Amino acid sequence: MPTIHRLDPRDAATARRWDEFVFACPKATFFHRSAWQRLMRSVFRHETHFLFSESGGRIDGVLPLARVRSLLFGHALVSLPFAVYGGVAADHEPAAQALEHEAQQLAQRLGVEHLELRQLEPRHPDWPRQDLYVTFRKPIAPDEEANLLAIPRKQRAMVRKGIQRGLQAHLDDGVERFFALYADNVHRHGTPALPKRYFQALRDTFGPDCDVLTVTTAEGRPVSSVLSFYFRDEVLPYYAGDAEAARELAANDFKYWELMRRACAKGLKTFDYGRSKQGTGSYAFKKNWGFEPQPLHYEYRLYKRDAVPQNNPANAKFRLMIEAWRRLPLAVANWLGPHIVRNLG
Repeated sequence: MPTIHRLDPRDAATARRWDEFVFACPKATFFHRSAWQRLMRSVFRHETHFLFSESGGRIDGVLPLARVRSLLFGHALVSLPFAVYGGVAADHEPAAQALEHEAQQLAQRLGVEHLELRQLEPRHPDWPRQDLYVTFRKPIAPDEEANLLAIPRKQRAMVRKGIQRGLQAHLDDGVERFFALYADNVHRHGTPALPKRYFQALRDTFGPDCDVLTVTTAEGRPVSSVLSFYFRDEVLPYYAGDAEAARELAANDFKYWELMRRACAKGLKTFDYGRSKQGTGSYAFKKNWGFEPQPLHYEYRLYKRDAVPQNNPANAKFRLMIEAWRRLPLAVANWLGPHIVRNLG
């Protein structure tokens, strides 16, 4: 029988073993990496419970968890806040079941309202679930021209428009240009910005597996930017921002094409366009690029609540908050946002 342990944040040797398992396990994702424990604790001050299963002296399953406590949004144990994918990654079902059993026992000991597992594949058809989110993943062809031709005609014309406008793409050393565009973008949409130090921590923590690509006009003015993760043979454009002028300049289409083109040159195999809520602009944008939505399976165990939480802009009760946030001066929103958004993960 597998035995379940908790990863000590100070135990670098076991963290290395954890990551060796994650990189080898087909069910694992970038968000199963052990460094997320340090980020959850240092940036967001969340209590972490990174569980791993061991059989015969080798790790055969992991389940990263963090506890989120909020007066406004509730008390939860989540795998994993600020991650689109999570849940168990295991070599075999006994390890997966043992980890999930321990997570449920832990959730009840901590007195949380619910346990949330964010998965690419369903595991518990009898658990309540959230059907709001989908992801978009597509193979990258080995030939650049084949990737361009795979983009539907209308969006391909937008890519070419960006090229004709003289747009340029640059890999940034820091996060300054990215953060300015990101913070302005989320403010326009009425949501709090994550702190700048979080994005710098991502770059410092993951090194070459995290980069920033910024698009500028021919005159050098930044208009669109994306922070991406790299995992095995995948690229995951994860956080993005743009100026209001980006749409007219076709800067976003150019940005994602440039990211795909560079990924192709590196020999990467999968472009993970990431999570979107059904019925939103980002959902339509990705569909227009020829990506097909794949349902995400967010499964819940409810302990002190009667229904799955709806902590997202689709919830009518948050619409007034969104409108009020849009009216805040950007400097005030950027100062206040990190205190709120840490509990929204």
